[in-house]
Amino acid sequence: MATVLLLFDSRGGLTEQLADAVAEGVRSVAGVTLSHRRLDDAGIDELKRCDALILGSPNWSGMTGKLKDWMDHSGDLWETGELAGKVGAAFTAGWSRSGGTEATLLQLLHLLFAHGMLVIGLPWSNRMRRSGSYYGATAHGEVTEDDRAQARELGRRVADLTQRLFPAKGEVS
Repeated sequence: MATVLLLFDSRGGLTEQLADAVAEGVRSVAGVTLSHRRLDDAGIDELKRCDALILGSPNWSGMTGKLKDWMDHSGDLWETGELAGKVGAAFTAGWSRSGGTEATLLQLLHLLFAHGMLVIGLPWSNRMRRSGSYYGATAHGEVTEDDRAQARELGRRVADLTQRLFPAKGEVS
């Protein structure tokens, strides 16, 4: 069964609320197992066991230093290429719409690209006029139903692609 690791740092609760919605999207896809982990409760070895990584951080004009430090410890996996070919995606939440949310998403995506991951975002929709980004799911100030819908869609898209790329043993894709 394909495994998605949903890994996030959250300080004020907004990012965790968005992570919960991403998790709902992942769980909506049959044949995928979800590992829903706060940064403090996760180990680098979990990156080796997952088939996909959805990375989330509060927007503090960029990702948190704590998440950056945690990911810096994945350097051995970068050198060996153990994450190359796995699916990746990102999400963020912050207090201001113009506070650098897309910059935070790009920093998170940079980490995934550096590992050679296959990065997935969100296609344009009318909902994006109010919420989200094609780079990943977002929330500003509060987590609205539109934000949750974007996050669920991101989780569903990642889980669907992961399930197709990494089917259960014996299945033909």
